[in-house]
Amino acid sequence: MPASTRITREMKTDVLIVGGGIGGISAALSAAEMGADVVLAEELDWLGGQLTAQGVPLDEYPWNETVIFSRSYAQFRAQIRGFYRVHYPLAPAARANPLLNPGMGNVSTLCHEPRVSVQVIEAMLAPHQSSGRVRVLREHKVEAVDVNGDRISGITLTNLKTGNRLSVACRVIIDATETGELLELAKVEHVLGAEAQATTGEPHALERADPLNQPAITWTFAADYLPDETHVIDKPASYEQWKGEVPKLWPGPRFSWSVPDHVTHQPRARPLFAGDSDEEYLFDLWHARRLAYRLNFAPGAYRSDITFACWPQNEYWDKPALGVPQSQADTALREAQELSLSFFYWMQTDAPRHDGKGTGYPGLRLRGDVLGTETGLAKQAYYREGRRIQAEFTLLEQHIGVAARPNFTAAETFPDSIGVAAYRIDLHYSTRGGDTVDIDTYPFQIPLGALLPVRVDNLLPACKNLGTTRITNGACRVHPAEWSIGEASGALAVFALAKGVPMRAVRSDPSLLQEFQQVLMKRGVMLAWPAFGPLTATARIGYRPPPAS
Repeated sequence: MPASTRITREMKTDVLIVGGGIGGISAALSAAEMGADVVLAEELDWLGGQLTAQGVPLDEYPWNETVIFSRSYAQFRAQIRGFYRVHYPLAPAARANPLLNPGMGNVSTLCHEPRVSVQVIEAMLAPHQSSGRVRVLREHKVEAVDVNGDRISGITLTNLKTGNRLSVACRVIIDATETGELLELAKVEHVLGAEAQATTGEPHALERADPLNQPAITWTFAADYLPDETHVIDKPASYEQWKGEVPKLWPGPRFSWSVPDHVTHQPRARPLFAGDSDEEYLFDLWHARRLAYRLNFAPGAYRSDITFACWPQNEYWDKPALGVPQSQADTALREAQELSLSFFYWMQTDAPRHDGKGTGYPGLRLRGDVLGTETGLAKQAYYREGRRIQAEFTLLEQHIGVAARPNFTAAETFPDSIGVAAYRIDLHYSTRGGDTVDIDTYPFQIPLGALLPVRVDNLLPACKNLGTTRITNGACRVHPAEWSIGEASGALAVFALAKGVPMRAVRSDPSLLQEFQQVLMKRGVMLAWPAFGPLTATARIGYRPPPAS
């Protein structure tokens, strides 16, 4: 639609959240529950970000079932299980299991279908939408940001369906985008890619800063397996290119069942299907992010398990997708899609079979319907890292890494803690050819200083765009961490508005900080971990299913 024919509307709100991922949702809920008017704008038609639109099941802490680090996150998880019990034909044993894991994937004790998360998120937002407290704008993309000195006064959105524009004025703006795109549009001081070791002092930082040194993205797909049928897709045009590639850090071709171990970098067998021993279950690909386990449901309800492919073989690191001209970003995203489809075609046609019966699994079937697409691929690429604010305080490897803290037995204690997180420092292959970094961490606190930009007064991050480094981002990008960050940002925005003070004053004034931390604790937010040991490579949190009948 030509710009001259667009209709422009105006809207005002207390808190404007750009991005409907996990952090954006928790920010909206906490802000609304504390009495603020909220506008939540999302580019896609689904809310949920990496959990739904990007096809990445919950990747969680080992203690999610025993330690309630956030009451609202615990409620979110409970409602997912409740949705299955109300709407799905569960088998009796699964229905009776209080720790129902619908997919029995091994990255979480709650692997489930993305459409369930979509429905649960909608239900959690529904009362706030009905009251008018929260307004959700789906399929709206940021076109421009209005900046006045050190404050952002609002943004202009484009309705992707109609082409019309919407101008939204706000008192506080929260960036919950998957790539931190708002930081660039508003010219907020930020970091992209890798910092220099001389800047951060981190043992695993690079010698030189490089904004184009970014982790691999993955264009996830969903699949099931019907061994007596044929569902072979058309051969992708770039198939032979990907099939023949031998990455420099790999023991052989990219399309193989042998990949480098993330921790040891030694060859690791990762077959598609395996048996039921502990070792086989932990390392075969089918179990890793399985979101529907057919034996958890009534006979005949599922013809097959369903799994997500977010695996080493379809990680795309050839070109950066951020910080480059749009044409180059588009090329990277297109090639990431082609890589995933090529790997799927290889599995259908040329992959060595686990049973020794030739090559290929033609019964593998793309399940785009599970992801709300016709292509079989997710709605959006999975971005492991984006732009990060330059913050009043930056979380470093020295604060949480076990090896970087040789004289300590726990992570750094932060007096301005606003929540907790726990995940290994997990860096994937990089666009500059860097190897994986997968190292032990201690469960850690999230400092308020990491949510405060060094200059802009009324912007907050709500996900992996907080004040981390390339290294510590690898411990903050998973779902429960994003929930904690978003919940704290939403609460901070409303607390500061109610007090009539700048948000950074909450950190600098001890009495305000203590009062805000009390608000968080009353919300059920845990500010410090009990005494847990480090997160080692052998810590596994999924549950093995019973042997298939």
